[in-house]
Amino acid sequence: MVKMDEYVLVTGGAGYIGSHVNKLLNLKGYKTIVVDNLVNGREGFVKWGKFILGDIGDEALLGLIFKNYRVKAIMHFSAFADVGESVSEPIKYYINNVNNTLILLKKAIESNVKYFIFSSTCAVYGNPLRIPIDEKHPTDPINPYGRSKLIVEYALKDFELAYGLKYVSLRYFNAAGADPEGELGEWHERETRLIPITLKVALGKVEHLEIFGDDYNTPDGTCIRDYIHVSDLAKAHILALEYLFNGGNSDVFNLGIGRGFSVKEVIRAVEEVTGRKVRFVIGDRRPGDPPVLIADASKARKVLGWAPEFTDIKDIIKTAYLWELRKGI
Repeated sequence: MVKMDEYVLVTGGAGYIGSHVNKLLNLKGYKTIVVDNLVNGREGFVKWGKFILGDIGDEALLGLIFKNYRVKAIMHFSAFADVGESVSEPIKYYINNVNNTLILLKKAIESNVKYFIFSSTCAVYGNPLRIPIDEKHPTDPINPYGRSKLIVEYALKDFELAYGLKYVSLRYFNAAGADPEGELGEWHERETRLIPITLKVALGKVEHLEIFGDDYNTPDGTCIRDYIHVSDLAKAHILALEYLFNGGNSDVFNLGIGRGFSVKEVIRAVEEVTGRKVRFVIGDRRPGDPPVLIADASKARKVLGWAPEFTDIKDIIKTAYLWELRKGI
């Protein structure tokens, strides 16, 4: 546990996942500082802790933060995460996800921060050789987004050896859903994620959904993904932090429910939850998309004591649906 004058620094804490983690940290009694440049985040999501508007690539700003606050640990969420965009604009991803993260790590090490929780991704695995995917699966990302995350994972290994920085990398599968209490959820100016877009179509806010390919080697031809509720992700972050505080070794953990749903299965689930039809068209495959991604998260269950509460896709969608309705008020 942190002392009264110690903080957890949450980078990207005004974004989708970071804001949920920041909320839970404060509910658990931790003091937080949120740094976000609001490119994708929303200041209104920072309802807990201290908010500082700024970029993690700003060394001077980070220097002031570490000078003015005793930061015991960092939870790092500041990243671009659109696979398709990473293929068309890779420089954006290498500058933000790699270069700026290295600046953050440099300042953290200089300030004697000892604990780092990294928001990683299942995209580091690339096209899976086996399903479900465990942490021993080879890493061979097929898009710049996945490569940018894997580079940081390698850096963390080197920094622990050289500087004693303890870390946990959490490899998410597909984050989904919204805060069950209705205070937070997904809210992007340009929405690219399947469940929010499908809900917008069901509610008549978007004309139709485009499915990126229906000729994959899957039962219905569409990609299959393992959807994990954002609240379950948040719980895993707290457990990972406390695991390090209690002397745990640096490590990597998958986070997923261990079951996959195809794009068409998600569409049917949205139709059942909302009672509305979802119009869709079939488009071309999207570069960088593996056909199937399903997690083996047994290591997180065993080592961290983590157990996801939301394991039914319709329960996950219900929270996202209520949030979408709330946004429309």
